[in-house]
Amino acid sequence: MNRADCPTTASPAAVVIPCFKVARHIEAVVAALIGRVNHIYVVDDACPQRSGALVANRFAASDVTVLQHDRNRGVGAATVTGYRAALADGHAIVVKMDGDGQMDPNHLPALLAPLLRGEADYAKGNRFFDIYTLGDMPRTRLIGNACLSFVTKLSSGYWDVMDPTNGYTAIHRAALSRLPLDRLDTGYFFESDMLFRLSTIRAVVRDVPMPPRYGNENSSLRLGRVMLDFPRRHLTRTLKRFFYMYLLRDFNAGSISVLGGLVFVTFGAIFGARHWIISDRTGVAATTGTVMLSVLPIIIGAQLLLQALAFDVANMPKLPLQHRSPD
Repeated sequence: MNRADCPTTASPAAVVIPCFKVARHIEAVVAALIGRVNHIYVVDDACPQRSGALVANRFAASDVTVLQHDRNRGVGAATVTGYRAALADGHAIVVKMDGDGQMDPNHLPALLAPLLRGEADYAKGNRFFDIYTLGDMPRTRLIGNACLSFVTKLSSGYWDVMDPTNGYTAIHRAALSRLPLDRLDTGYFFESDMLFRLSTIRAVVRDVPMPPRYGNENSSLRLGRVMLDFPRRHLTRTLKRFFYMYLLRDFNAGSISVLGGLVFVTFGAIFGARHWIISDRTGVAATTGTVMLSVLPIIIGAQLLLQALAFDVANMPKLPLQHRSPD
């Protein structure tokens, strides 16, 4: 297949495709992208099926670059390798797609639109927007993504974003060049970690609705790994985000609400637990005043924490980095 055979106009973007055990799909994925984008970077993450070699042999004369890892380093590390190559070659927008055929190239224009219009720095697919297509999604993925959506909002601060593990993304070089690429998670937490890192540079993120597309591919992401490993990672990033955004860089009404809320709730809980234990041991019921001294701080603390949540939602970045960057 060559450019003359493709009726679509090339998008002003490069595509990065991390590859591991996708030999059955990768050639079709690359072929569908030829003529649609400026360049394609296929990153063979020490694939035992030699996916990179298949691409190199078939598309030797096209705008496809195959990058090879000498050992398996994870999907995140493979994506970063492609990102670095695209940045070095001067591409303004870089799309990340998987090599298993799940991501329809026909959705590229919609994914790129917020970046091309200057409305966002990062766009990602959202398979949860249309409730009538959710039946096509494997149940384990549906449950895993649904459970992680809220904690991802908390750890990243992007409260209008869903489907955090969706790997169909596009990023403007104004944001990509500012990211600490060497600190991004190298494994399957990569997409969620990207959102956290984007929040630290105040990038604007947009969801792009698109239907799920599943075939006969096998996912390496297991529900058990998601439910046991991801929450711990989200907790550490939530704490880091609070420190970076509400203590280190700024101290504002949100900072006061969080700290005050934690103090009130902690005091009320400890005071109430202490007097409950005393009452249990002595058999003497706590007085109304004692109960109120326990309950009232908890109520006030909860209200302060809800106020902090509202402040955080309103504090989402609104001006894209591409309008503030010299690039």
